[in-house]
Formats: sequence, C-alpha cells, structure tokens
Amino acid sequence: MHMADAFLSPPVAGTMYACSTAALAHSVHILKREDDETRIPVMGVMGAFVFAAQMINFTIPGTGSSGHLAGGMLLAAIVGPEAAFLTMCAVLSIQCLLFADGGLLALGANIWNMAFYGCFLGGKLWQLVMKGGISKKRIVSASLLGAVLSMQLGAFSVSLETAISGVTPLPFTAFLLLMQPIHLAIGLGEGLITASVLLFVFEARPSLLQNGLPTAARAEKLSAGRFFGLALLASLLTAGGLSLFASAFPDGLEWSVLRLTGSTELESVETPLHRLAAAVQDFTARFPDYSLGEGVVGSSAAGILGALAVLLTVALFANLLRRRLYRK
Repeated sequence: MHMADAFLSPPVAGTMYACSTAALAHSVHILKREDDETRIPVMGVMGAFVFAAQMINFTIPGTGSSGHLAGGMLLAAIVGPEAAFLTMCAVLSIQCLLFADGGLLALGANIWNMAFYGCFLGGKLWQLVMKGGISKKRIVSASLLGAVLSMQLGAFSVSLETAISGVTPLPFTAFLLLMQPIHLAIGLGEGLITASVLLFVFEARPSLLQNGLPTAARAEKLSAGRFFGLALLASLLTAGGLSLFASAFPDGLEWSVLRLTGSTELESVETPLHRLAAAVQDFTARFPDYSLGEGVVGSSAAGILGALAVLLTVALFANLLRRRLYRK
C-alpha cells in the first residue's frame, strides 16, 4: 500500500506529513515519560522483522493480486502503540529513502495509512481484548480483527487522499470499491501472520506481550538473549532468503490502479515539490527495487542490509531519547 508521489498534491502531502509528525511527537513524549530502556532491543529486532516480512508478498487467490504484512498491530502487541509507531516510522522511512519504496512526498501519508491505524487503533483493540488476560483464542481474535480494521481504514485513507488531491484520473467511488475488498483479503492474511507470530511469542516469551496475564506468569521457554538472537536470525533469513519467493503479482494498490487505468503506475505529477522529492529520492535510494545489483545475491544482500539498517536506526533513536531524558 506504499503510495507513490503521483497520487498526491503538495497540499495533501503536506497535511499528511503534519498528521504523522504530530503522532510521532506524541509517541516520543510518551516514551520519554515511560523511560523503559528494556524495550529498546525489542523495538530494534521486531522492527527488523517487520521490514523483512514486508518484503514477502503473498498471493490473494483468484484475484491476480498480492499483499504483505503492514506490521503495526504486531509491533503494538509487543512494545506498545507509541514504541510501535516510532519503529514503523523507521521501517517506512528506510524503505522510502534507501529502496525507493513509496514516494518521498508521500511518506507522511504512507506512515499514516500503514502505521497509525495499526499501531494506535490496533494496539488499543489489543489492550481491550486482553483486559481479562491473554489466551490463544484472544490472540487470534484480536490479531484478525485489528489487522482487518487497520487495513480497511488504510485503504479508505489512500482512496480519500487521492480523491482530495485530484491529480490522478482515478474516480473516487470506483477506486474505493476496488481498494476495500482487496484489502479486506489482505487484512485477513495479515491477521493470520500476526496471530502466528504472537502465538509463538506467547509460548516462547509471554512476558514480552502487552497486557500480560494478571494471574501466575507462564514459563519463559526462551531467555531474552536467545529470543532476540532467534528473532534477528529469522529477520535476516526472511529478508535475505524467503523474500526471494515473494509473489510477483501487483499489490492491492497497484492492482486497483491497474483495473482502472490499464497500468500499475500513474504518470508523474510535474510540480516543483514533486520534482524536488524525486531528485532527493534518486540520490538517497542506493538499493532501488530492493536490489544491490543484478541477480539473487544482490536482492538477498539488499534485504539483509535493510533489516540491519532498521535495527540500528531504531536502537540509535531510542537510545538518544533515553540519554536526553537522563540529562534533564
């Protein structure tokens, strides 16, 4: 669901940057107040995992389309909504700047559409469902409902932002009627992936989940070090290996555009801001299309470097916040 710059007018893009920046500022404020340094390695490792998982598009049967994990709800269930949003901002920014995945002018909109709903609304839903204690049934229910709700709101936002911008030939009603059903299917796929990961965490290290059981704690089958090592290994294997088997079908957004225009891409919008954003992104995108050169090795290397970049970015930013708090 990464939007290209061609979907948005500068005023709408600027508005979405302002909305996402406000959400980020709120998240930073909450994290500084809580000052939980034990969350930093979890944010970094799980951010790397979400980056890697987003590289794997899964086919939506019978449609000729594909989808991928967004990850906001998954992160919120483990590190909380605010830390999840900060982590997602790092994931989406690195995808945009290093891999040219989503436009630079559209980055604020992509953060809102793909991170805000999953982290905050999905995270709130998780907290409500788990009030009476965590169980496997509740994990599956919350994961499916949260992922579907977040994906539907994100798809609606994409359609609305595009319509308000008025720079594409996409009619609002027709675009919306394609976006919502296909992202319902994608949301169900994300929900199943989210539930699978959270069920593993529940079995291996349940103390990591938000709103833990109020009764006797479950046994921790993995130490913190082993869990983080396993999660990092899974991230690198996913980014460098499993991602090579991703579906070649267009994602839900591209599929919707294809149905209406006959192409998965829209014509570029020629405004000074669009040209500036394109020039900056051309300069920063060292691994366009998730490739470090031609062939399988290049694709694997780019994925691994991206996952490590997310881990380091999240860890550095979280540590910076902690140090600034201690100075006060």
